[in-house]
Amino acid sequence: MTYPRRNFLSKAVAFGAMAVLHRSGFARTATPKTDEEIFRAALQHARESGWAGRPIGEAVALMGQRFLTSPYVAHTLEAEGPERLIVNLREFDCTTFIESMLSLARCVKMSGASFAAFESQLRLVRYRSGMIDGYPSRLHYFTDWIADNARKGTVANVTRELGGTARSSRISFMSEHPDSYRQLGDPAALAAIRSSEHELTAAERWYIPRNRVQDMQSKLRDGDLIGITTSVEGLDVAHTGMIVVRSGQPAFLHASLSGKQVELADGTLSSYLQRYRTHDGIMVARPREPELNERPR
Repeated sequence: MTYPRRNFLSKAVAFGAMAVLHRSGFARTATPKTDEEIFRAALQHARESGWAGRPIGEAVALMGQRFLTSPYVAHTLEAEGPERLIVNLREFDCTTFIESMLSLARCVKMSGASFAAFESQLRLVRYRSGMIDGYPSRLHYFTDWIADNARKGTVANVTRELGGTARSSRISFMSEHPDSYRQLGDPAALAAIRSSEHELTAAERWYIPRNRVQDMQSKLRDGDLIGITTSVEGLDVAHTGMIVVRSGQPAFLHASLSGKQVELADGTLSSYLQRYRTHDGIMVARPREPELNERPR
């Protein structure tokens, strides 16, 4: 979820384990590092561990687990000045977490990928058509994010094929709460966001109601990116994370507002959904392999 990258999500939520790391092989050092150093260490570990030969979804899930216990921090994309690409591998909100892990995993699959290539991948998944053109070009709503990334080929929207049903709720939260978004003080930006909301509301979209998730969750795979849909008026999705399959069961790995860190939720995805009254279902984006002719930049 982004909002404003992403106080949108913290508002939606308001509405409504180091020993383990050592045992799992994902222990992290306590030494502060720059984003580029973190990137290089992550790729080196991934390549030495043979992740490049695994399916992209497994690489996403493994990379996500490498960042367990990273701090949750909201609003990291809300810098002063014009919209620009912000890279932050030291701390995450729920959406920057899945964007960063998908981008890192795609770099793992690209021989010789540099930090600049990672920045290129992050720009690709975060912005409409992979281009930065002001605040409205950021994919604020997960409905928009999943559709645009499906067009770009970074993910497949598998919600319908996994048993999803059509949804027709109105998407309007940002334009109805412009005072919560500094950038929407610009009338042109507000008009662009409102236009995007109208298009999203009118478009065909799908979700899996939470009372069906338990019966279908065995179909979920490592690295599936999950948007948790919400009954909050005007919102499509209130939280995001990814699937990590453990002992055959789909656990939910996410940057947790309540836990203040990246963590694996106890139990399965279905049991996680039951904790929150306004969490009413899921959307599922399945990572796709980079094209064979795609090269790092």
